[in-house]
Amino acid sequence: MNRRRALKALTGLALCPLCASAVFAAEGAHWTYEGTTGPDNWGDVDAASKVCSVGSQQSPIDIIRSIKAQLPPLRIAWGKTADTIVNNGHTIELKAAKSSTLTFGGGPYRLLQFHFHRPSEHLIRGKRFPMEVHFVHAHASGALAVIGALMAAGKPNPVFSKIIATMPMQEGETVKADPAINPNDLLPARLAYYRYPGSLTTPPCSETVEWLLLIDPVQVADADIAGFAKLYAMNARPAQNANRRDVLRSG
Repeated sequence: MNRRRALKALTGLALCPLCASAVFAAEGAHWTYEGTTGPDNWGDVDAASKVCSVGSQQSPIDIIRSIKAQLPPLRIAWGKTADTIVNNGHTIELKAAKSSTLTFGGGPYRLLQFHFHRPSEHLIRGKRFPMEVHFVHAHASGALAVIGALMAAGKPNPVFSKIIATMPMQEGETVKADPAINPNDLLPARLAYYRYPGSLTTPPCSETVEWLLLIDPVQVADADIAGFAKLYAMNARPAQNANRRDVLRSG
């Protein structure tokens, strides 16, 4: 997951679901995806980001094996539009409609925003996909749940095409989202998923995330992947050590 906005709490602090700006990056910290400020050095960004280097439940991971389990279905009740699109310097992010929720056994979790990575952050048995979209949800308790959808090259996805056509080109620029951008249409038809406990995939790397990675990828056009790459050719954290965490699989 990606964000430059302020985090005003120490690593592991419960996160306010109404404060989308608090979900991701350490306040005032500068980090990138390469060089001296890249992933190998995120733990040195500031005190709040130390867990990036010392944490034991970091994300993303390579899902090599999984355990079939009776997991609750993902009950998605998202609005059919997005609010705004911002180029935040690390990715393209869309703020969600306020009424959008997710439940999976408990909840509800409110959808805060969704954003994109190229290539995919999660791997499946060593395979990396062209892109991945993360739908970030927060519970009133401060717990986070992120639905990840892997993106494969194939037939065009009209919603992703619209995002690429209208995304801001300048860092820090925010625009009103086109009404045709329906986040529901960025999901595959089947909502079977992998589940494991993990972290944010950007500083401060807080280990407060329930990961729900969809098994089936969603298809998008090669041209749209290339369009995103003009802004962000690479914005994916390398796979982290699974540290014997069990990955459960529904369906």
